[in-house]
Amino acid sequence: MSYIITRLCVDCVNTACASVCPVDCIYEYTGDDHEKFPNQLYIDPDECIDCAACEPECPWEAIVEEGDTPEGFKEDIQLNYDILKHKEDFKICEFDDHDRPPPKDVAKNKEKWGWPS
Repeated sequence: MSYIITRLCVDCVNTACASVCPVDCIYEYTGDDHEKFPNQLYIDPDECIDCAACEPECPWEAIVEEGDTPEGFKEDIQLNYDILKHKEDFKICEFDDHDRPPPKDVAKNKEKWGWPS
């Protein structure tokens, strides 16, 4: 199993996770189909070594182990796997230093997307 970046990352795109990934398996979408691939980061499940280094670094708490993906977010698993079919439209995410969001913004983002409490 792999780690998955869920839709909690949409439009947040904080790259702290990429800065700690030892195998550079975190990608950003560079293609034109933003309906299929929203503005977020993605993990290539074939490259992920399940080291879990990225999970605590995500300030949006958007990264979960595939088997722990909450109901209602299961489609995000397939979205990460779909990059395998469209690899030419992705590039390795480069680390860009961002301020960490305050906890109230993280909570609002989870509420917006229906993250279970």
